[in-house]
Amino acid sequence: MDKIIKEKSETIVFGGGCFWCTEAIFANLKGIVSATPGYAGGTTHNPTYDVVSSGETGHAEVTKIEFNPSIITVNDLLTVFFATHDPTTLNRQGNDVGTQYRSIILYTSEAQERQAREYITSVQDSFSDPIITEIKPFTEFYEAEDYHQRYYEKHKDAPYCQAIIDQKLEKLQKQFAALLTSHTK
Repeated sequence: MDKIIKEKSETIVFGGGCFWCTEAIFANLKGIVSATPGYAGGTTHNPTYDVVSSGETGHAEVTKIEFNPSIITVNDLLTVFFATHDPTTLNRQGNDVGTQYRSIILYTSEAQERQAREYITSVQDSFSDPIITEIKPFTEFYEAEDYHQRYYEKHKDAPYCQAIIDQKLEKLQKQFAALLTSHTK
């Protein structure tokens, strides 16, 4: 089954603050083949967390999402993405501040680019400030270190997870129950 899903899958990359949050959110959606935290959107090759955290690489903390479009659509993913972070704040999500926390979409097809731009246009009026999410073509992705992979799953009792990620997952469950896998919190 995984092989069939993988053969039909597409990839899109989202950055909307700390990648622990983004990974936890998208890993709980139906049709997601994988949600992998990492770094993208910058110029430094093979960056590390410490280097990206300096804000000098141009990379954002992102989650690369491989999904089956026959189960979950790009529009569904965009809806969840914009509902679970603030796309109007420059280089900031809550207490996480720096260029690595910016709102960014890295698309892998012209169709995804068009859908992202159209989506932003359609929801802009529902935000009090302009949406400043970057939309760029996907070029390179650097997988985050092992200790960042499935962080929420491994550290649900950590203060950051309880204070930030749990709230986002509760919102996800309330607003998008039909898109969630059966094992979601």
